[in-house]
Amino acid sequence: MAAAEEAEQAIARGDYLGPMHGIPVAVKDQIWTKGIRTTVGSRLMADFIPDEDATAIANLKRAGAVLLGKTNLTEFALGGSQRYGLNRNPWNLDRFTGGSSGGSGSATSAFLCSTSLGEDTGGSIRRPAAWCGIVGLRPSWGRVSRYGVAPGSWSMDQVGPISRTVEDAAITLGAIAGHDPRDPYSWDTPVPNYRHALGGDLSGVRVGAIRELIESEIVDPEVRNGIRAAAAVLEELGATVEDVSLPLTVHGGTWPPR
Repeated sequence: MAAAEEAEQAIARGDYLGPMHGIPVAVKDQIWTKGIRTTVGSRLMADFIPDEDATAIANLKRAGAVLLGKTNLTEFALGGSQRYGLNRNPWNLDRFTGGSSGGSGSATSAFLCSTSLGEDTGGSIRRPAAWCGIVGLRPSWGRVSRYGVAPGSWSMDQVGPISRTVEDAAITLGAIAGHDPRDPYSWDTPVPNYRHALGGDLSGVRVGAIRELIESEIVDPEVRNGIRAAAAVLEELGATVEDVSLPLTVHGGTWPPR
């Protein structure tokens, strides 16, 4: 509440920091928050209180965002058990939200926050967004610093937005993106204005539709039809959509035998 009041007063004085100023956000409890415990969904981390913010959190605060709190996740951001209660889907409380950033998905979908942060190693932003009917973006590797994020896989972990609209996701990404010397894998390149890129003209953009994932027998026909309908809209906006064959993708989620 103090942060919200401070933001309100700053804006009233004319010290407006941009579209994230005063916006209430929630973040996955895998991301360090100074003075606020970060459990990573595990009882083993129940008493861990970071001494500093993750870079993504520091960037949000620099943009004027107001941190509401932390969101629940599966233990250590892996699939399976939830030690702090089950995430429930606001569209149907008997349904799950998808993992591992399910708390961010349900909180954003239920309007408990304006936007949120998740972390995606193998679908943990995209899956909750899809299951909760909202927008999730896994940024390109190196676009957002992972400093202060409990790791799952150094070569795959990415912090990104879970939002109700594409525009909200673009604004959130713009706030957290940028080079960080404390993450040697982050890009030292300028951050574009993602919001201004949403003009609707996709002329010259090429989109690949991975045949093995869309035509898979495990894909529900309604989902498949939705993907094809979305591809048609992209074409209407000027993009070129091409079927692409990547045969090895069917093995991407294969777990080793036990």
